[in-house]
Amino acid sequence: MLKISEIYSSIQGESSYQGLPCVFVRLTGCNLRCSWCDTAYAFFGGEEMSIDEILNNVKEKGISLVEITGGEPLIQEECYGLMTALCDEGMIVLLETGGSIDTVKVDERVKKIIDFKAPSSLMVDENDWSNVSRLTAGDELKFVIGDRADYDWSLEMIKEYELEEKTIINLSPVHNVLQPADLVKWVLEDGLDVRVNLQLHKYIWGEKAMGV
Repeated sequence: MLKISEIYSSIQGESSYQGLPCVFVRLTGCNLRCSWCDTAYAFFGGEEMSIDEILNNVKEKGISLVEITGGEPLIQEECYGLMTALCDEGMIVLLETGGSIDTVKVDERVKKIIDFKAPSSLMVDENDWSNVSRLTAGDELKFVIGDRADYDWSLEMIKEYELEEKTIINLSPVHNVLQPADLVKWVLEDGLDVRVNLQLHKYIWGEKAMGV
């Protein structure tokens, strides 16, 4: 059984899949407490559901792209079985994970989006950089940027781990904290091969909307 915060259809708001119809399966619980977290409602509560119940719910929505998210989905051991079951159904499965938990047990068919935490999150010491060695084709990284210090730190990590050569990199400004134009300016000045990643759903429905 898995504790599920919500399952809903929307468009993918982030990553290289931005704008595509997607089913979101949000698991309850998180091992981190980021300063800018926008899904704290998923820390507690939720409904117990079996993998079969989740599969049926997802299939009823008729969308082949599915994201497993949280909270931090990997703190629930049954999450691995859920992702495998979704892959077995022929779905494109995305996993958004916070970068603090080893991804070695994630099905190789799953496309991982690893959200390493920058200093302003107050969770930077929780990053498990061994996950870089487990990146496979189709995986992506995300750095949420709250200020110039976060940007400079992210640039340092990109260079240290040679990330531009390994995977797609998304830099996402904290909504209503860092102006996107400032982030774009820095990226262009430094000639980075990265994607500036705005949270599209927040521009469509507002920053406090749930289930979208």
